[in-house]
Amino acid sequence: MIQRIQSIYLSLATLLSLVFIRGSFLNFADRTGAVIKVTFNGIVRDGIGQNPEMIEKLFPLTVLIILIPAISLVTIFIFKNRKLQLWFSLFLVILAAVFVIASIHVSFRIVSKFDARLIPGFKIILPIVILVLSILAFRGIKKDDQLVKSYDRLR
Repeated sequence: MIQRIQSIYLSLATLLSLVFIRGSFLNFADRTGAVIKVTFNGIVRDGIGQNPEMIEKLFPLTVLIILIPAISLVTIFIFKNRKLQLWFSLFLVILAAVFVIASIHVSFRIVSKFDARLIPGFKIILPIVILVLSILAFRGIKKDDQLVKSYDRLR
């Protein structure tokens, strides 16, 4: 059913993951005062009085940023096939976990390579929130599936 709580979790995960498409979600400051940003396209260094330069493209992170909202949106609308919805939500949980791990890996790599420090921001915790929402949606879909199976046993 589309009006269930897991639809709300999946909708929130979709909206929060769309935030990563615009702007930077990890910001670092190095010793020279330049800001190193992790964006949808890759790692960008924005020096003081200089044009931003692309340091490195992060294709796997870009693919994850595109796949997470797409899979969560598809998962909402396949509510008539609970088994398929359960598989899609499990795949979403795996993608969200990989996104968290990839973000942490990129952060550590930037800190060590450029001797930079992390600039805190609200987008830092969003991958973890998306992971939690995905897990809650998976649990809700599984609970619905078990409820329907229990009604089938009563018939």
